[in-house]
Amino acid sequence: MSSVEAQPRSVSQTEQYEKCGWRFYLQRVERVTPRPAAWSFHGTAFHAAAEAVEKSGRAIGEEEAVQIFSDRYSALVNEALNREPDTDRWLAAGHKGGEDIERRYTLGQKHTAEYVRWADRNQPEIWNDSTWNGYDISEADLSVTEGIELYFMVELGGVKVRGYIDQLVLREDGKVRPRDLKTGSTKSKFQLWTYGFAARKAWGLDVEDADWYLAKDGRLSRPVRMDATTEQEIERRYADMDAGVKRGDFPANPGFDCKFCDLSHACRFSRG
Repeated sequence: MSSVEAQPRSVSQTEQYEKCGWRFYLQRVERVTPRPAAWSFHGTAFHAAAEAVEKSGRAIGEEEAVQIFSDRYSALVNEALNREPDTDRWLAAGHKGGEDIERRYTLGQKHTAEYVRWADRNQPEIWNDSTWNGYDISEADLSVTEGIELYFMVELGGVKVRGYIDQLVLREDGKVRPRDLKTGSTKSKFQLWTYGFAARKAWGLDVEDADWYLAKDGRLSRPVRMDATTEQEIERRYADMDAGVKRGDFPANPGFDCKFCDLSHACRFSRG
C-alpha cells in the first residue's frame, strides 16, 4: 500500500479529490511542485498572527500582530521566490503575480490589525478543558487543552480524519462553536461540519453550530447549523474519497477551476 493510500484524510484532501481527482493525483501521488500563489501565504501569515494574539491572551497589540504577519508573509514569499523567481508564473486572480505579492502584503497587514481590534471589541471566549466535572485541573498542574489551532484525529466512516480547528469558542449558553478564520471568499460548510463532529468525538463537546471570521469584512458569518447535515453524510464523503484513492481512481474534471489550479502547468487535461 502506498503512503497516500495509508495516510489519514483531511478536509482539504477530500474536497480536492471531489473537485478534481487528477489534481489530487498530481499533488499527492506524483508530488508535482505547485505554482506559488500569494493568496496562500496571505492566509498562512494571517493565521500565524491571529494565533499569536489569542495564545498571548490578547496581550499582543496591533503593531506587534502586524509585524508577526509581515515577517511570516515575507519569509514565505521569499522562500517561494527562490523556487520560482518568475512572478508571471505565480497564480493571481485579476492581477499580475508581482502586483499581487505587494497588494496582499498591505492587505494582510490591514486584516491583521482589524482582527486585533475586532477581538478587543467583542472578546470571544476561547474554550479550554481546564475544568472537568467542576474540578480545576489547571491547579493540579495537568496539561490544559486550549481551543486555538487545535489538532484532532477522529474516525469518520471508518476513515481516520485529521486536521486543525482554528478556534473553539464558547457561546453564551456554554455550548462550543468551532470557528474558521478566512482571508479569502471561498467558504466550506463541509469543513465546519467536520470540525463540529470532530469536536464532539474528540472532546465530547456540545456543538450545535459553527462559523467563520471573515477577514475581508472584519466580522463573523452567520452560524452554520450542524443539523443541516448528518454525520452519516459527512462519513460517506470521507469513505467515498478514501475508497477512490485506494482503488487508483482519479477522475479529471477540467473546466473553469483550471484557471485557479496551481498544478495546471503539469496537467494534460487543463483548460486554464
